[in-house]
Amino acid sequence: MSKEIKPDYTTQFLLPPSLEDWIAEDHPARFIREFVDVLDLEAIGFRMRPEDDRGRSNYSADLLLKVWLYGYVERIYSTRKLERACMNQMPLIWLTGNNVPDHNTLWRFFKDNQKAMKKLFRHTAKLALDAGMVGMILHAVDGTKVRARGSEEKVLDRERIDELMARIEESVDRMVVEVDANEGSEEGSYRMPSELASSAKLREYLLKAKERMETEGVKYLHPGEDEARLMKCEGKVALSYNAQAVVDEKEMIIVAEEVVNEENDMHQLTFMIDAVTENLGACADETLADNGYYASEELAKSEEKGYSVLVSLKDKYEDEFHWTNFYHDEKNDCLICPMGARLEYAYTDRCKRLPAKVYRCLSHKDCPRRCECSSDRIGRRVKLGVYHKAMMRQKEKQRSREMKALLKKRKYLIEPIFAIIKQCMVFRRFTVFGLDNVRSQWALICTVYNLKKLYKFWQSGKPLLMPIRN
Repeated sequence: MSKEIKPDYTTQFLLPPSLEDWIAEDHPARFIREFVDVLDLEAIGFRMRPEDDRGRSNYSADLLLKVWLYGYVERIYSTRKLERACMNQMPLIWLTGNNVPDHNTLWRFFKDNQKAMKKLFRHTAKLALDAGMVGMILHAVDGTKVRARGSEEKVLDRERIDELMARIEESVDRMVVEVDANEGSEEGSYRMPSELASSAKLREYLLKAKERMETEGVKYLHPGEDEARLMKCEGKVALSYNAQAVVDEKEMIIVAEEVVNEENDMHQLTFMIDAVTENLGACADETLADNGYYASEELAKSEEKGYSVLVSLKDKYEDEFHWTNFYHDEKNDCLICPMGARLEYAYTDRCKRLPAKVYRCLSHKDCPRRCECSSDRIGRRVKLGVYHKAMMRQKEKQRSREMKALLKKRKYLIEPIFAIIKQCMVFRRFTVFGLDNVRSQWALICTVYNLKKLYKFWQSGKPLLMPIRN
């Protein structure tokens, strides 16, 4: 019978063990170390402490960056848990050289290097491009809602502010009566109660919040997360941010990322392609997007900058009497409907940010299909915006089978990326407050996603790590 293996706590080493023996040759921690060691962190923008003998010794930027990157690889998003992991997890003990930076040090490093975190992501995209992992043939852009750290239960709207103000006024009036009574019956000065002071401060804050909501044109505000917005997230309305990403088709590398607090994606298309161009020096031959990005102004901007885009059309565009099926006779400034009737120019609508010319059908009473065309009693009206030609060109572009087949690839490119981040990397909620911090954390998440792709390339023995151009 074989003997049971039990721990021998009296074992002593003749020679001290080497840190290099604790980690396998192809371990992710070794890849993280090699990746960081080839970077010029100061050139990227990481804050470096000047050489000075005064004060206690500080942790180097490369050590702290390695902790953050490997921590996110292991789905550790809390600075306190990162601190504990530096004491308990062998790969982090190996990466830090048996040093244990505390959670405050880790947080200060993140806070001081927000812009550098975004530049670090750019370096992963460039590294993948240099390694041949980015094809620059087909890109897909999309956004996903990620919950903010703040709770929607504390969101203030105008009705709730008015309700709280009424309660405060009632309590202040009651306390003022008590103060007057006590001053008349007691000798000496009477000190204002703390409740009255706190109520006054709360009243002042609510007044400023209401004024800010009116100035910025928002319907609600969160006291500690005023840049987040209520969005549809994971089946319910929650305080969230809109996280954007652009993915390359070849190896599913993220080539651009950003976070905005707009509830929809209508104004993000050109902005995200600009980010790709800034990161890699050029954009793909074709960029795919869903119908959330379908806006005439964005299509026109993309054409102006030479970007080739395919944006999903909404189902209603297939309707025979949709306005895109009306021919615009520019010479006579009128529209011709699918039935051959003319829609004459009526007026220019300037109610919205961009003016639109309105055309009205005057022969609708004699039209045999008027009920299918419009339910308006005074006849069908069609608006043509400033950029309607760009929309028409996009619709014409998608008539070919090749473009339709290409557009179907979109959901297989970008949507699995968000599934990996939310499900596999277990990142469903930001752990920091404020848009600047959120942007840095999303950049770090996308950086680690790319590093996992690059790690598999490195693990296969292919040459990867080389000095990265700035």
